[in-house]
Amino acid sequence: MVENQEKNIVNKVIVVTGGSRGIGSEIVKKLARIGYKVILNYNKSEKCAKNVENELKDEGIAVDIFRADVSKREEADSLIQFTEKKYGRIDVLINNAGISQTKLFTDITDEDWKNMIDNNLTSAFYCSREAAKNMIHNKSGLIINISSIWGITGSSCEVHYSTAKAGLIGFTKALAKELRTI
Repeated sequence: MVENQEKNIVNKVIVVTGGSRGIGSEIVKKLARIGYKVILNYNKSEKCAKNVENELKDEGIAVDIFRADVSKREEADSLIQFTEKKYGRIDVLINNAGISQTKLFTDITDEDWKNMIDNNLTSAFYCSREAAKNMIHNKSGLIINISSIWGITGSSCEVHYSTAKAGLIGFTKALAKELRTI
């Protein structure tokens, strides 16, 4: 029985957005070392993504790396479609991609606002929407969204970040209710 459980773990396919640095890279390394098939998504941090890939390769562990700006629908869709084409499914999507910026509220530009919302909230929407199609079809799947305490409590000089993370919390709660009924 334990052997079958181990085989099930090894066969699980996990996509981690923002997987090249920080929390994301630690998630990728931990899951890959356990035996999951991991797709590490990055946007601008190719060197960091390659470092994670090489660190794991030195341990005899393979991961896929895929560059996509998941704040753009076409690129988010391409990440999910790449995974589905290669592995036939996505078992777990971890929406970790995000940015932060410390700025006085009165100094936040329209571009700052849009960039923050797109990277921290819209990216999760795009990836989840595309992955959910496969998960619903397979009647199996898990979506994990990485938020922040600032989405609950708010943070001075991070109004746009706090707003995006609060939105992600609301998105997560509503999506969980909807998908659990399908």
